[in-house]
Amino acid sequence: QVQLVESGGGSVETGGSLRLSCATSGFTFSSGCLAWFRQAPGKEREGVARLNTVGGSIAYADSVKGRFTISQDNARNTVYLQMNSLKPEDTAQYYCAAKVGQCGTYWSAPHIFPYWGQGTQVTVSS
Repeated sequence: QVQLVESGGGSVETGGSLRLSCATSGFTFSSGCLAWFRQAPGKEREGVARLNTVGGSIAYADSVKGRFTISQDNARNTVYLQMNSLKPEDTAQYYCAAKVGQCGTYWSAPHIFPYWGQGTQVTVSS
């Protein structure tokens, strides 16, 4: 049984930083796609960043490029999202998602991911 558990959310002021963690279990960490999504109230869930665990290729949404960094720790079966220079528009529930195989071109489409965490709230105040 695949489980994804996010942690690290919280409240920060504009310009602050947070690091989200997603601990996985039951998932073949060495050959999959891991991604972070976020969803603000009244908005659709959007892809923020993704990582292919084989090869390590990474992609980001334009809105977070240069500010967010996704990384992996194979020994801990954990993926991280380092978020710097946070803005109020980054406020959302953040979710970790996983799928077997490569992420692919359409990685930002939530429906292609069968496995999801419960989410962690990030709130950025102005």
